[in-house]
This record gives sequence, C-alpha cells and structure tokens, in this order.
Amino acid sequence: MDRDDEQLLRRRVYGADHDHPGPRRDRGYAELVGGPLDGLLLDITGWTRDEVDAGVALATELGQFGAGGRAMYGPRPGDQTHFDWAGDAP
Repeated sequence: MDRDDEQLLRRRVYGADHDHPGPRRDRGYAELVGGPLDGLLLDITGWTRDEVDAGVALATELGQFGAGGRAMYGPRPGDQTHFDWAGDAP
C-alpha cells in the first residue's frame, strides 16, 4: 500500500456508520471540497455518469440553514474524484 492509499483509508465517509467511518477498498469515492462538508468522502460506487454529473444535495446541520439544510456539491469539470461546493439550500 502506498502513502496515498494509507491517507485515503484514514478519511471519513459522508453518511458512514460512526463505528466504521472510513472508506473501504472495494468502493469508489469523490472528495467533497469546500463548504460545510469539506474533506469528507462521498461514496459514488455504482453511480452512472449522469448521476455524477447531476451532483448532490447532502443533508447537513453545518450549513447556512442549520438543521434540515442541504449542502450542494457538483463534480469538478474533468475530475469525477472531486465534488466542489456550490452553496447551501434549505
């Protein structure tokens, strides 16, 4: 295992069980960049190209709208391994 793999395995995954918060080797992830969920990984295993391109609205209490709010993330052009923050929504 190289250094990049070790670093990936120490990261937390959005929505993961608190007892097992890290990524798994058999899954594919995108890193969330910016906004309230910055640095978390999003499991995109099995997502179609259209699903990835559409981006996501992820529930979080950490955004502008507090409890019940959503953080909007979309794929970085040409890089499906990073989803950039696009703002918050109620």
